[in-house]
Parts: sequence; C-alpha cells; structure tokens
Amino acid sequence: MRLWTVHPRFLDVKGLTAVWREGLLARKVLRGQTKGYTNHPQLIRFRNHPDPLSAIDAFLAAVLNEARNRGYNFDASKIDEHAQAAPIKETTGQLDYEWRHLLKKLEQRDPERFEDSRNLRPAPHPLFVLVKGGVRDWEKL
Repeated sequence: MRLWTVHPRFLDVKGLTAVWREGLLARKVLRGQTKGYTNHPQLIRFRNHPDPLSAIDAFLAAVLNEARNRGYNFDASKIDEHAQAAPIKETTGQLDYEWRHLLKKLEQRDPERFEDSRNLRPAPHPLFVLVKGGVRDWEKL
C-alpha cells in the first residue's frame, strides 16, 4: 500500500489506478470493514488525524479529480468526494523520498513521463502541508 505524499498529477496511469485502489482499501480499514492491513504503516498519518475518514476521503477526492482530468472513470460513489479535512503535516524528507521512489518506477514503466518529470520539483498532494524534516520512521526504507 502506498498512499502518496506526492501530488497525484505526477503519477502514471498504473500509479494513479493503484493509489485509488489502495486508498479505497485504506478507507475500508479505517471504517473497520476489513481485517487485513489494519497495522499498515501508511495508515499512521490518517489514523492520527482528528477525522480519519474525512482525511482519507479528501485524499481520494484529489485522486478522483486527477483521474477525471485525464478522462478516466473512477467510481465516485465509493467516497465522499466533498469531504473536508484539516491538512496533514508531512516532511520534506518524506516527499523527497517518495519522489525518488516514484521516479524509479516511472523510469521502468513510463520512460516518457520519467523524462518529463525527472528535473521537476515535486509538489505534495493537496491534503499535505510540508514541514522540514526527514523521512518518516514508519517508512519502509
């Protein structure tokens, strides 16, 4: 499961589809609707949010918006696409780590997107606000 700190506009089609699917799984976990993945480290920042369900729906709403911008048809009925959530603080180190991780994936899966992206400065997903810091302890390095 990867709930990207990186803005969804940087993801390739496989990444965007995967984050939608994995976000929906995270939503089920947070709602107590599944027994798997309950201790997954990617869920920590959502569990720590004052309103975890609104946070995951706000996260997924941005993914849905990016999918729509590309002409993809993700099922909006699966989330509250109008959910509002307080921003989640995330570190610059976490964003940078994920950016490098994404670039490695793009180099293999989508060389054209890789070439277009490799010299860019990544922006965070709209749910996240950046603070100085390193890679999060929960990240699997």
